[in-house]
Amino acid sequence: MSAPPERLSASRVASHLAVMLAVAGVLGVVVAGLAIPFAGVVGVGAKNVAQTMDELPAELETEALPQRTRVVDEQGDTIAVFFDQNRVNVPLRQVSRTMVKAIVAIEDYRFYQHGALDVKGTIRAFITNQANSGVVQGGSSITQQLVKMTLVNQAKTAAERKAATDDSYARKLRELRYAVALEQRHTKDWILERYLNTAYFGDGAHGIQAAARHYFNVDARKLNLKQSAMLAGLVKNPTDYDPTNAPDRALERRNVVLDRMAQLDIVPEERVEKVKERRLGLRIQPTANGCVNSRAPFFCDFVLSYLMTDSALGRTPEERRGLIFSGGLTIRTTIDMEAQAAADQAVSTAVYPEAQAIGGLAMVEPGTGKVRAIAQSRPMGRDKSAGQTYLNYVVPQKYGDSAGFQPGSTFKVFVLAAALEQGMPLSTTFNAREEMEFAEETFEDCGGQPYGYGTWPVGNSTSSGVMNMYTGTRLSVNTYFAQLEQATGICAPYRLAKKMGVDLTNPVGDKPGLAERVPSFTLGVADASPLEMAEAYATFGARGLHCDSRPVTAIEDARGNVLKEYDAACEQVLQQSTADAVNDVLRGVIEGGFAARQRLPQDAAGKTGTTNNGRAVWFVGYTPNMSTAAMIAGANASGTPQTLEGVDVGPATIYTASGSAYAAPMWGDAMRGVVDKLPDEQFVYPSGVAGAGGSYSAPLDSDDDDFDDFD
Repeated sequence: MSAPPERLSASRVASHLAVMLAVAGVLGVVVAGLAIPFAGVVGVGAKNVAQTMDELPAELETEALPQRTRVVDEQGDTIAVFFDQNRVNVPLRQVSRTMVKAIVAIEDYRFYQHGALDVKGTIRAFITNQANSGVVQGGSSITQQLVKMTLVNQAKTAAERKAATDDSYARKLRELRYAVALEQRHTKDWILERYLNTAYFGDGAHGIQAAARHYFNVDARKLNLKQSAMLAGLVKNPTDYDPTNAPDRALERRNVVLDRMAQLDIVPEERVEKVKERRLGLRIQPTANGCVNSRAPFFCDFVLSYLMTDSALGRTPEERRGLIFSGGLTIRTTIDMEAQAAADQAVSTAVYPEAQAIGGLAMVEPGTGKVRAIAQSRPMGRDKSAGQTYLNYVVPQKYGDSAGFQPGSTFKVFVLAAALEQGMPLSTTFNAREEMEFAEETFEDCGGQPYGYGTWPVGNSTSSGVMNMYTGTRLSVNTYFAQLEQATGICAPYRLAKKMGVDLTNPVGDKPGLAERVPSFTLGVADASPLEMAEAYATFGARGLHCDSRPVTAIEDARGNVLKEYDAACEQVLQQSTADAVNDVLRGVIEGGFAARQRLPQDAAGKTGTTNNGRAVWFVGYTPNMSTAAMIAGANASGTPQTLEGVDVGPATIYTASGSAYAAPMWGDAMRGVVDKLPDEQFVYPSGVAGAGGSYSAPLDSDDDDFDDFD
């Protein structure tokens, strides 16, 4: 906003009107370009005109022009843009001199010689228009045009827009008063720069830089004579002369500008005639707004939702959106486009868009919380018959509107880690029978109270017998983990899962988390998203250091100044020795367990998961440098959960749902796409944990997966 001007004197304004009043007094008609009934004004008298002008506001607030915001990847390359008006402000020195000369020639050739009102130009326009019985030439100066553009652009309500455009005496006087104020406050170069950045050039291009890029794919500083003349011609009527809809009219208008430049001796006539023989030479660049056309649409959607919850960007959602879509920001994100490409390829290969299932995958960097990729099988869009959706199934509900899906046995790791935190040795054994029935009162809830007084039947679909933490996890034995949870209580693993990033917030009655904090918690009854699970498992990869998932590292304003940095938010939620022990156990799932076919050329660990009735299959795995959660869930076109069994997901029909057979290969494909870029770090061998080094490397004879029966 500019500094308030000194109050304009009535005599100064009146002097600008003097000649106009004289002309109007003789002709008794409306002067072209100002549409002020000066015959009536003369009847009132110059003194009254001056008093009227004194009563008008003398200050025009020139707010920051709306500019488009860029969303960039880790390398600084644009992946999406947000805007209400497609505009990129540029200083006058970055606009080609040819373009400057063209716009001045056609719109106000005496711009640098006159004040706010070009008296000679207005009289000339009036006489020309009268001779031609219509409006052939406009009398408004560039400064007057800028005033009108500004008032229209800054109008917030329908009433303000009407006041900025109505054909009235009051509006014209107000515009003239504002124009005089601008001329007093600013240099001619400032006014022209603002004009070029404010003007609408048609087809969604606001300002000269956006127009140059949109029509010719060049920067404003590189516009040549042919291009400059076309753009200068658009300002008068950007709709009628829009070259994408009316190329013939645009060509004719361009040539009018060229002729004017020759007439004013700005360009030699010989050169003008040669340029007039050329075509428009358009190189239209589509301008994608928002996430739909982004190279990473659902990551982009996550970024937008993430920022819209940040009160530091505005007190209300409307203020935050205004800043994001009009602030000319640069939003620096954490996405790695190579990881994103690998994730997209893995998901699209495993599940087709039209399938009655959803494939989702998230990648998070341990120790930083940086979200490296988000992918899902259903593309962004509104065509449900083509499998499109606007729901982001990969992120938590507060960012994507999907409640998530039950993650099955991937939740067993929270009980495993809680037991280790409580000092239980890795050699802790239980006789895990094939079928067992548990009394709910034997499961201690938060506060030391028994969970309930019913019974909970649990069965295995894999193995039974005496198990320790290594074998019970590798074989994903339900009855083993039910007994382990009896020993830890429900509260400890539940709270640990929350600390590790799982958004457990489902309240029932006055007991928050009751629907999730149940004995079957260890079997994954609580809904979760792939991003939550990738974040949680990243905690193990970072040796117990949990970092909140974040898709943004910094926001810069239009001048490159940092508005806000999004630093890593990390907390040590597990002892390093506990995380080391979990890593050692979960290595067995890949090195000799159900996911043995997904071994990587460096240390990796993970866990499979399959839910009741086969509604979802999961694999969450990680290296010390990348945590990835892969999920395939049965869902109709509206996203309502349903069984996967019997569903054709594209490349195959799922007859027996299992995490090892379907989710783990998707995980493996994605990880193999990035593993060569990852530092080849090894897990730390667990020390100080009793029972470390248990056997887990013997390969299984069966590809059967865990099946979690939790009616």
